Amino acid sequence: MGKSSNSGAYQWLSEPRWYLWEGGFLLIARAAGVVPAHAHHAIQIVAAVEGEVAICGPGEQTRQGVEEWRKGPAVIVRPDAVHSFDCNGALGAMLFVDPETSEGTWLKNSLKRDITVVSGPRLASAVQELRKLIEQPFESMEIGELIRHCVQALSPGVPPARRMDPRVTAVLNSIRERDDLRISLESAAGQAFLSPSRFAHLFKEQVGLPFSRYMLWRKLTRAMVAIASERTISAAAHVADFADAAHLTRTFYQMVGMPPSVLMRGEFAEIASPFDVRAERPEARGVRAPAQ
Repeated sequence: MGKSSNSGAYQWLSEPRWYLWEGGFLLIARAAGVVPAHAHHAIQIVAAVEGEVAICGPGEQTRQGVEEWRKGPAVIVRPDAVHSFDCNGALGAMLFVDPETSEGTWLKNSLKRDITVVSGPRLASAVQELRKLIEQPFESMEIGELIRHCVQALSPGVPPARRMDPRVTAVLNSIRERDDLRISLESAAGQAFLSPSRFAHLFKEQVGLPFSRYMLWRKLTRAMVAIASERTISAAAHVADFADAAHLTRTFYQMVGMPPSVLMRGEFAEIASPFDVRAERPEARGVRAPAQ
């Protein structure tokens, strides 16, 4: 594919609409520009309703040393995979999916490589429902149902029978339910009735990244929601147990490729996790436009 068509900084071409929960989000927008290389623990789905998007993984270069960008109507990125992304002026949806949920596990297990360009019938069903949300929002599915529909449409086969080790699952559930995220490896190991070294090994084996890195990711997902409700980066850093706004900003760049201020524009709705079977799935708790 050669060089990306848009080499400039990331910019909104339409007012973004955010549906956020702790652990992921759905973003509807038209945007342009390149998001530089980054890696996050969510499964990332980007589906264009109009146009195409472009993506590049590490080391994907031509013989001339030029980055090799792949274009398509949709892409899926595995958790913790380094990638650069170009919205390419497309109108579409970006979805972050928690890979430890049942739907996330199903989708993750179907991915054969770090970056997958998607087309065909399984994409068409998701795009049809996303288009209805954009063009006929009062006739579209309830937002949680829509998000689950999109993930399941892109997950071929049947849900996997193998589940995560119940000791790790218990710790993950405890983390999600905590008001604060100041939990040490030793404390988590105690919950799992394992030594810290054994738990650290098991956790990385099951989740795919070290415990400390996972906790940083959970703080970031909490901060994303807090930015929408608290209106300032400093307040969001405090809510999510970051040391300060500078620490949150550095982490945001590393994991999302952009500053946290990207969340300071658009309409926001905080929703219950679409993938938490224990939670009720209420409608969005109000939409607002944040202060500019």
